[in-house]
This record gives sequence, structure tokens and C-alpha cells, in this order.
Amino acid sequence: MSAAPNPRLKSLPATPTGPRLAEPTPAAPGSGAPKVVGRKAVPTAVRPDPQTEDGRYPIAWLTITAPRGAVPTVTSVCQCGRNLFATGHRKALALIEDHTDHRTHCPLRTDQEGTAA
Repeated sequence: MSAAPNPRLKSLPATPTGPRLAEPTPAAPGSGAPKVVGRKAVPTAVRPDPQTEDGRYPIAWLTITAPRGAVPTVTSVCQCGRNLFATGHRKALALIEDHTDHRTHCPLRTDQEGTAA
């Protein structure tokens, strides 16, 4: 019995020595413009502009996650620097109430004209 001969390995192509610029695809004969690939529109998820035409925009967010049979979680975030998180039924309900109360006391929402500097 003789051993099977080892197959020859392919050699890799030579690596370019410097950077190259990408070359454009050659145009089809008889046309002056490059061919457009794909003619169907692709749906995109574009979010609406948060600033409405009347000058209002959101500054505070309350995120509630309560899957069936799992522990609920609540996050209260405001642009004034507030960032609170709660887990569990009692703490989640308390944070929801606190977030509602924060809306009336937030320095970004209250009128600053009558306060002393």
C-alpha cells in the first residue's frame, strides 16, 4: 500500500501593493447613462419629525413593559436629566405616578417668567 499523493494547493493571487480607486461599471453599448438597478421602491421606516408645526415637541418619555405573567418594568426619562427605572408591580405603579407628578414640576415645562434669577 502506498500513501495517497497530496493534492497541489492553489496559490493566492498577488496582493496589490497600494490602494486603488474603485472603477465605475462600464455602460451598456448604445446608452449614455448608467443603468439603474431595481425599479421598485423599498419601504423605509421613517419616523415623523418630533417637532410639530405649533412648536411643541416631546421632552419626557414613560416606557412601560408588562408582559403577561412576567415582572413589569417602567422607565421614566426626561430631557431635564431625570432617568429612573423600576421593576415590580408596586414600584412600577409608584414610578408611573411620580412621572405624572414630574410633568407638572419639570423645569423644562414650567413657565420661568415669574421666577427670580
